[in-house]
Amino acid sequence: MPLRVLVVDDDEIVASLHRDFVGRLDGFVICGSAGTGPDAVGAIRELLPDIVLLDMHLPGFSGLELLRRIRTDRRPQPEVIAVTAARDLETVRDARLAGVRHYLAKPFSSADLRSRLQEVARDLALRAPSTPLEQDQIDAMMAPPSTGGGLPKGMSRSTLTNVLAALQGCREVTAAELGERLGLSRVSCRRYLEYLVQSGVVVRNLDYSTSGRPSSRYSVRLDA
Repeated sequence: MPLRVLVVDDDEIVASLHRDFVGRLDGFVICGSAGTGPDAVGAIRELLPDIVLLDMHLPGFSGLELLRRIRTDRRPQPEVIAVTAARDLETVRDARLAGVRHYLAKPFSSADLRSRLQEVARDLALRAPSTPLEQDQIDAMMAPPSTGGGLPKGMSRSTLTNVLAALQGCREVTAAELGERLGLSRVSCRRYLEYLVQSGVVVRNLDYSTSGRPSSRYSVRLDA
């Protein structure tokens, strides 16, 4: 049975593009759309979509306020993929706290959106209530979304989650320093950090204050 998708965006051209794209994907079907915060809450409560493509900037009230309102409902909760131009740190963090695990900052490619929809579909397929989850399935559901397909060979989602969580508690850190905290080798930790740099989540700066070669220092990207 295809997953039902609700498109929430006040730009009708963008909303139409999303509807057309999702409508062509196997395993998904558009169940409706809304262009304001109040209309979106009503549509979610009436249509009970499996997935909501949510813009954060909406007339009436924001996507974050929409999330706060629907999370109090005693109804099946949809998975939310934020598709928005909002890149400020506060919005991203608040969306994460509201349960958004997939956040696409505009502009993004159709491949990015397809990948996130497919990740959500895989997560929902795991939710057979009578079937206990294995640890690798739990790790896959709890880990931050990937930027495309799977992780590079030799990398695990659980370790990636631990690296990112530890990094969020630091202003700036080297691979060696973070690796010591996590019990990882400097080389292994650096590999995860460089993956996050390539994903646009982390920024790398060169520190020239040390003797010899400059050292690389990493921090969570504040404008992402």
